[in-house]
Amino acid sequence: MLAEVDGVPVRAAEDATLLAVVRAAGVELPALCHDDRLTPAGSCRTCLVSTDGKIVAACVTPAADGARIETATPALEALRRDAVELIVSVLPSYALDGGADGSELARICHALDITPEAARGSGGRGRDDSHPYVHLDRDLCIACGRCVRMCAEVQGTFALTLTGRGSGTVVAPGTGGAWIDSDCVACGGCVDACPTGALSEPGLPPGPRPPTTTTRTTCGYCGVGCTLEVLTRGEETVAVLPARDGPVNRGHACVKGRFAHAFRTSPERLTRPLLRRDGHLEPVDWDEALEYAARGLRAAVAAGGPEAVAAISSARATNEENYLIQKFMRTVIGTNSVDNCSRLCHAPSAAGLSAAFGLSGGTDSFDDVERADCLLVAGANPVEAHPVIGARLLQRVLRGARLVVADPRAVGLAGHADVHLRPRPGTNVALFHGLARVLLTEDLIDEEFLRERATGLPELAELLENYPPERVEAITGVPAVDLVAAARLYGRAKRPAIVYGLGVTEHLHGTDGVRALANLAILRGAVGTGRGYGVNPLRGQNNVQGASDMGALPDLLPGYQKVTDPAARQRAARVWGCEAAEIPARPGLRIPDMFAAARAGDLRALWIIGEDVCTTDPDATRVAQALETCPLVICHELFLSPTARRADVVLPAASWLEKDGTFVNFDRRFQRVRPALAPPGQARSDFAIVHALAAALGADLGCPTPAAALAECARLAPLFAGVSHERLDREGALCWPVPDPARPGEARLYTERFATADGRAHLAACPYLPPGEEPDEDYPLVLVTGRRWAHYNSGNMTRRTGNLRLEAVDRLDLHPADAARYGLRDGDPVTVESRHGRARLTARICEETAPGQVFCAFHFPASGVNTLTSGHADTVTSCPEYKVTAVRLLCDRDAAARPATPSGQGDR
Repeated sequence: MLAEVDGVPVRAAEDATLLAVVRAAGVELPALCHDDRLTPAGSCRTCLVSTDGKIVAACVTPAADGARIETATPALEALRRDAVELIVSVLPSYALDGGADGSELARICHALDITPEAARGSGGRGRDDSHPYVHLDRDLCIACGRCVRMCAEVQGTFALTLTGRGSGTVVAPGTGGAWIDSDCVACGGCVDACPTGALSEPGLPPGPRPPTTTTRTTCGYCGVGCTLEVLTRGEETVAVLPARDGPVNRGHACVKGRFAHAFRTSPERLTRPLLRRDGHLEPVDWDEALEYAARGLRAAVAAGGPEAVAAISSARATNEENYLIQKFMRTVIGTNSVDNCSRLCHAPSAAGLSAAFGLSGGTDSFDDVERADCLLVAGANPVEAHPVIGARLLQRVLRGARLVVADPRAVGLAGHADVHLRPRPGTNVALFHGLARVLLTEDLIDEEFLRERATGLPELAELLENYPPERVEAITGVPAVDLVAAARLYGRAKRPAIVYGLGVTEHLHGTDGVRALANLAILRGAVGTGRGYGVNPLRGQNNVQGASDMGALPDLLPGYQKVTDPAARQRAARVWGCEAAEIPARPGLRIPDMFAAARAGDLRALWIIGEDVCTTDPDATRVAQALETCPLVICHELFLSPTARRADVVLPAASWLEKDGTFVNFDRRFQRVRPALAPPGQARSDFAIVHALAAALGADLGCPTPAAALAECARLAPLFAGVSHERLDREGALCWPVPDPARPGEARLYTERFATADGRAHLAACPYLPPGEEPDEDYPLVLVTGRRWAHYNSGNMTRRTGNLRLEAVDRLDLHPADAARYGLRDGDPVTVESRHGRARLTARICEETAPGQVFCAFHFPASGVNTLTSGHADTVTSCPEYKVTAVRLLCDRDAAARPATPSGQGDR
């Protein structure tokens, strides 16, 4: 479209508003109610222009081809100035503090030569400073509505409203009362949207950024991979802001990424190495700590061979650090016994997706998923666990996409679902087979796709004969009519997409769950075709995808090359400068096997990088026993966690705000991580620690920098051959596979063929099998564990920030009927007991959980939640069954009378 602004021709998008055209011409107009991320409001009348002889608000008026727009006549300038002065007149004089360096309103007034004397308001409407991160000064509110629209249109929480009349109108929490007690989830979007400073965050004044250094990096919390800008002044973190051009978050963030950074300067932060002497951890220098660790590793190998040493890496380590750790274990120690935290969450995704399609990542980018006309969200609560993605999914639904949610709890997106399926925990496979049966019987399948690009249909069809809706209802508790309705929504959609989470994977048969879910996309021809957007796991942690990509796995080298494959070992040997025979061919120990070997006396050294296994791993009492039995435990940590307290050597590590490297997010995007600050005291990055430990053992790992490590990985792993720091710095995020530096990454997989040996997608005929535990008379309730919105994993970081004021304890959600049965009221202390252990929680009575089911998180180690969970694990990958534990509740009298572990049930 071609238009004219003050006589200057301008090209603009076909659907542009007059304001967009004017700005494209380089003309700035005040627009106090406008934000490009939000629907136009046209309420402030400060962006008036003239077109076709009419004076109109530019922000809400569509531009027409050939439009002639005037902005600079004296009459228009006077009208705009009058509109701004009218708004300013009811505000206190400090509203214009800062002038050209102040709030958006102050800058506009400075440009229009409107002085503080124009602000004649008396104030007196008061403040609300109850919230740790969002502060409200009612006297600065101009009722522009930007914050309300941000909360509704971007975040989707609908927590804010405008209240009052006339000049007394002001923003307020929709629930009334103090901000801290509202539905606000502290994403910070309202603060970003506010043009006056009425909404602000502590330490960050409104207006242009103060004199600071800005570092662009990737969030170190969940697997979404939000791009953040860290503002620092010296060694102080001024603020962490979402990048407007972030490829996944698009200027949005959640309470953790945006605000939970005060842990960095916590007085509990580890700043010196610690060494156990006479049963106590004491500060030592690095040389002594490293020499002790190296001596212990040598002794372990001498006593039991390389298999007597194991390492647990994590998502808190960068790709480059994970790469270096697995290289150390394989070339310095000589073992494949290296694993990472994906074992505890998405190992079934890697196994299931690889078996179905050939690669271990999700099939499509989230940009594609967001274009779906029907979303099946299974076993996930992204509104709390992945808030930025949860917000984007919700906005898609509000714009018309159909939604099916499969989740035992009525949380998050379930309240917006067309159909909410609430299966009994542990019955996913039967549920997904029931959906597949309806697709088949109602001919909602893509026969050409199945004929040309898939295999296994006859076997699956035979299996599905046993899963009619009525039988599935008996197994899952999901009404047959709901099952059929959900299948029809997914089956009749033009562009369906599946998004799933840990509610699918963390089961005794989690890999079968992933395979059964993948069946649905294959039956519909909704993967690799553009007629749908496949199957996409929401990774739980910031780099859980990348840790596995880099080969921190006992059976796989970087890029998912099998250690049993001679060609893969030969390729690694060429890159690493060693003989192929030196790289062990036998798969190493998985994490649960490491603990079992330690308890048996076979594992003599365990190296734990950034994982609090005593809090987050299942059957935590047995995990603690393993650490206490193992002769040498080395731990990298930020704080003295329950795991670090049991270590022999504790090495102070850098946080994600202090690291250089890359993460890979949930949709396979390599993104840069850059250090905004130096680690405190003597703390070092995991990258530097691994190098130092190798040197103490007389080894040189090469790869002197993170950039060099990723470059070496690119030479070793064909999937990542085109990835480098230089390219990421130049081009931005890259989705793997990136097979060549001259080619873009593949955001959508399998458009030509699948990565399986035969090039076809593989349907799976896996029968439903019951979970490892089921309720009985002694343990009548089913416990499901997961996450809350304000905290992350063990809470190691978030509990040392203002987030503690938002969520102060681990709570047990239970249905009112169960609360009445146990005589519990909201807020009562409650003891939860399983066959494995006991936890102390606070009751939260709600209807989000079904009768007979309870839910809690594991963010507070003192609660002991993972002493409850069992040693049952996915039969394929050893991923723990966190989602099904049989428990009972004890009143205070009963709890005091019983031993901590039921008699005869402590060891299995």
